[in-house]
Amino acid sequence: MERTVENNTVGEEVSSHGAELKGSSFDFLTQPGADLAAKARSFHAWAQRRVAHGVFPYAKRLGGRPGATAELTLLNGQRHAGLNFSSQEYLSLARHPKVCAAAQEAMERYGVHSAGSTALAGNVEEAVALEAELGELLQTPEVLLFPTGWAAGFGAIKGLVRESDHIVIDQLAHNCLHEGARAATPNVHLHRHLDADHVERLLKRVRQRDPHNGILLVTEGCFSMDADSPDIARLQALAHAYGALLMVDVAHDLGCLGPNGGGQIELQGMLGKVDLVMGSFSKTFASNGGFVASHDRAIKEYLRFYAAPNTFSNALSPVQVAIIRACVAIVRSEEGAERRARLMSAILALRSALTEQGVTVLGHPSPIVPVMLGHDATARVASREMAEAGLLANLVEYPAVSLNSARLRMQVMADHTPELAETAARLVASSLQRARAITGETR
Repeated sequence: MERTVENNTVGEEVSSHGAELKGSSFDFLTQPGADLAAKARSFHAWAQRRVAHGVFPYAKRLGGRPGATAELTLLNGQRHAGLNFSSQEYLSLARHPKVCAAAQEAMERYGVHSAGSTALAGNVEEAVALEAELGELLQTPEVLLFPTGWAAGFGAIKGLVRESDHIVIDQLAHNCLHEGARAATPNVHLHRHLDADHVERLLKRVRQRDPHNGILLVTEGCFSMDADSPDIARLQALAHAYGALLMVDVAHDLGCLGPNGGGQIELQGMLGKVDLVMGSFSKTFASNGGFVASHDRAIKEYLRFYAAPNTFSNALSPVQVAIIRACVAIVRSEEGAERRARLMSAILALRSALTEQGVTVLGHPSPIVPVMLGHDATARVASREMAEAGLLANLVEYPAVSLNSARLRMQVMADHTPELAETAARLVASSLQRARAITGETR
């Protein structure tokens, strides 16, 4: 699967590269001018140049189930089959017989469409049962479902926070959380990543200047670009001390981490102790959708009518609800514990093998393994080389991360074995070495 590098080929490739290795998508956000479509055309031309050179690894099409191996088609029509570390399928439940059977049964009973929002007549009985089951998993009983995880994060913040209120938020929190914050209030206070001392200073300053309005403190259980976690107990204590509410996004850790699948909140002994828990079903639970959980029934019902993505969007389909219920049942079973053990075995093997290959990995063991590639140009070439060598993994570059801090966000599944993880690490290392030779980057 691995390739050898011919010196004359490297020379030819270096001379042929140009605009496709320069710039970023950020360049096309703020172009001035009267033509609203102009920036779209500029971006499209730049992206198509990258597509033509095989260094635009986005908008891929999946050719089958998102398993440990898969086939993906790029925008240039090239098909790459190989080890799949690019899918959010942490417990490998997308083709589980019980999950598929639940989907079929729900389709027979309800059809495929909710036909309304939860504020009207879009709820089904299965959804009420799912809310109760999630509440038991989280020990946070008042759960409200949303059509997507992004909608849950944005909707919870925009639904709760008013223009005079304040938000203190980790600077690396997910896009939906920052977008919700900006839409809700001008009083957004960014704190340094995972810096609880900075959080305390901000909360103290906000409360001294404004004793009358609300404060929402926002963080994640497992950050998706760095695979690290905050001190949830300290953040919750700080929130209580300054009259704030804490909201923790558990999209990437609920179900797949913790002895019982409770994620970082469980690992840190905080199950049932966090004010608001928000998450997505699209990582572990094999479906679109999201949720917000609290201890206060009033907050749940308030968000049903004031969180616009819930009020003005159709509810989750009965099929999606049934899929998620089946996945929750597996997560809470002995099989779920066995799948989490397999997942962690593959995670540890991948992190160890990458380190042995001299490749830098970030964070703590989780289904996300961030692999540092460095300069954006080198990362683009490395991503192409990996796909051609039989490794499918997602490239993250500026502005999603800092300039020239590009990385792979390798996503591990329960169906990955330690042997597959070790093979993947070798492919990363050899592809990165070749990319550095092509771009002339020195470490």
